[in-house]
Amino acid sequence: MSKDMHRLAAADIPTEHGDFKMITYGSDHSDYSPHIAMVTQDLDVEHPVLVRIHSECITGDLFGSKRCDCGKQLDESLNRISNEGGVLIYLRQEGRGIGIVNKLKAYNLQDEGMDTAEANVALGYPIDQRSFEAAIEILKDLKIKSIKLLTNNPEKVSAVDTTEIEVITREKIVIPPCSENIKYLRTKQDDMGHILNLEDPKILKFQS
Repeated sequence: MSKDMHRLAAADIPTEHGDFKMITYGSDHSDYSPHIAMVTQDLDVEHPVLVRIHSECITGDLFGSKRCDCGKQLDESLNRISNEGGVLIYLRQEGRGIGIVNKLKAYNLQDEGMDTAEANVALGYPIDQRSFEAAIEILKDLKIKSIKLLTNNPEKVSAVDTTEIEVITREKIVIPPCSENIKYLRTKQDDMGHILNLEDPKILKFQS
């Protein structure tokens, strides 16, 4: 692990999804927004571990925003990891790395007709400026050698594939779209390469 990130603190956290150990990672103990690993009890690192690398989304994860599918992805991931054993890594890179303030500005541009990619570019940012290096360091700290990666984003698979950690399989995470986020999801699929299969009739069924 790099000298500017290490374990800060850990505690057992019972949740509605199951029991986890929460481990925080950052540069020092004054870090207000450290990265987080939610680890199930008795983690078996000698076999492929189910892993979700989830980037912070305050609007979706905390407030249940329908503009994205992040909150439902988080819930589904925690449920699966709790049932099967594994790790959820929560990276503090809100708004695909541009922060909550700029994310809200991007939402305003989307309300004027831009898609999520166009809005980021209009604000002077890349479409996606996230890094997954911290997640790799956390996996190494947990002594994980191989993973089943729970994601629709090929970029996450590629990020792990460049390391000695082996991606045994990519596990899809299917969240049916709703009318408020279908344009956002189509942009993720068509412009950002996410594997969503939105044309599948089983998936393209709006939630009420």
